[in-house]
Amino acid sequence: MADEATALAAFGYELGVLKRVRRTGWWQAGVRDPESVAEHSVRAAQLAAVLAAEEGASPERAAFLALWHDTQETRTGDLPHSAQPYLVKPDPGKITADQTAALPARSGSAVRSAVAEYEGRSTVEARCAKDADKLEMLLQALEYRAVGVSTVEEWISSARAGLVTDTARRVAEAAVALSPLAWRTL
Repeated sequence: MADEATALAAFGYELGVLKRVRRTGWWQAGVRDPESVAEHSVRAAQLAAVLAAEEGASPERAAFLALWHDTQETRTGDLPHSAQPYLVKPDPGKITADQTAALPARSGSAVRSAVAEYEGRSTVEARCAKDADKLEMLLQALEYRAVGVSTVEEWISSARAGLVTDTARRVAEAAVALSPLAWRTL
């Protein structure tokens, strides 16, 4: 068995794959160079923190959950929704257990519990993290639309329909009414 530092280093290399895995659904919309899973995850974690703060929950925990929500894609790739009729959805908990099996007990447990909490959606932080995932997709779709990708309405509708927190719903309403460059003048 590898020593703890070796296991953590190897896991760090595996997580680096997320910088190269592209969000594949966007290719179907005509986006030539979509963002990576890592890029998506960073903004999702940031959004999870602010959603949780507004919902009276722990921003740190929500961001932590969002940070780990797609790490399984190092092993599966990013499967677009169009694949669902043909594939059984991989179990995120099982993949995470395999990914973290060689890690030291504390770090492995922290990652596994974050994924389990995110997938269970039983806490406010998990619901904020999931909403942040959807909200990030919405913002990305709106950004792509603003630069001429006209086939993203499906992603916009899907993201909005999946939101559960009041804060995320309000942010989505505001986002669809704003230019992606509105931040420059607010």
